Amino acid sequence: MSDYIELKNRGVLSVSGPDARKFLQGLISNDVEKVSEERAIHAAFLTAQGKYLFDFMVAEVGGALLLDCEADRLADFQKRLKLYKLRSDVTVEDVSANFTVLAVTGEDASKALDLGDGAGVAKVIDGGAVFTDPRHAGLGARAIIGADMLADFIATSGLTEGTLDAYDLARIKLGVPDGSRDMQLEKTILLEAGFDELNGVDWKKGCYMGQELTARTKYRGLVKRRLMPVRILDGDMPAPGTPVMRDDREVGEIRSGAGSMALAMLRVNVLEDLEHAVLSAGGSTLLPEKPDWATF
Repeated sequence: MSDYIELKNRGVLSVSGPDARKFLQGLISNDVEKVSEERAIHAAFLTAQGKYLFDFMVAEVGGALLLDCEADRLADFQKRLKLYKLRSDVTVEDVSANFTVLAVTGEDASKALDLGDGAGVAKVIDGGAVFTDPRHAGLGARAIIGADMLADFIATSGLTEGTLDAYDLARIKLGVPDGSRDMQLEKTILLEAGFDELNGVDWKKGCYMGQELTARTKYRGLVKRRLMPVRILDGDMPAPGTPVMRDDREVGEIRSGAGSMALAMLRVNVLEDLEHAVLSAGGSTLLPEKPDWATF
């Protein structure tokens, strides 16, 4: 059995026109040429200095590229994209009113949507697209569904309604960041948030905004912090922004949390001895749990 969760905090931008792919290719961290009706990607838009601004999914529907992004920050993202439009024959439009974004979870999520295995496998359906989560197949699937087709889609797929808290907990256990809840605007470097291992960066594509710092960070081994799941062993869930301490030394900061798990941005040297890396935050005791995909 698979569940659907309506992600009301997500919106949809449409990037269309003859120059749409070329336009995005010079701006985002992943390779737009990978996107087709059979494949979706995850990518980020950075500052010129290589720091995080936005991240999003990209799927193709009817020749347009649909960007599933944070709803509260969509207008800012649209404005920034338009700044780079110049003479490109491209239209950047907020189509959030036309679509609903869903997460589809459960061991049979891909089967329920008739998708193949592997992150980013996609297909177009009436009124939108469905695809396995491009970041990690363990997160299930994603759906960008035409608002008028939503009820039919849910019924046809045999989905039952799940909870955002359960989805958030699964995401956090896997160590997958959720946009600006976990990454600081104009401060976080993509590799600190696992974008390399989570399929958000293409190292073979041409230049894009912020590419120089991203590449230098990787090839010179300059990552000094990592976003990491931590289990709350005792005490209450610390609020986002609470300093993480080891003994009397500050070694990180809490980001999003759900259930008994949170994500924290931690100094890498703290993670060298995980069995004994008992930390504290706001009076609660924490234990880091390294995801199996992490390569550091």
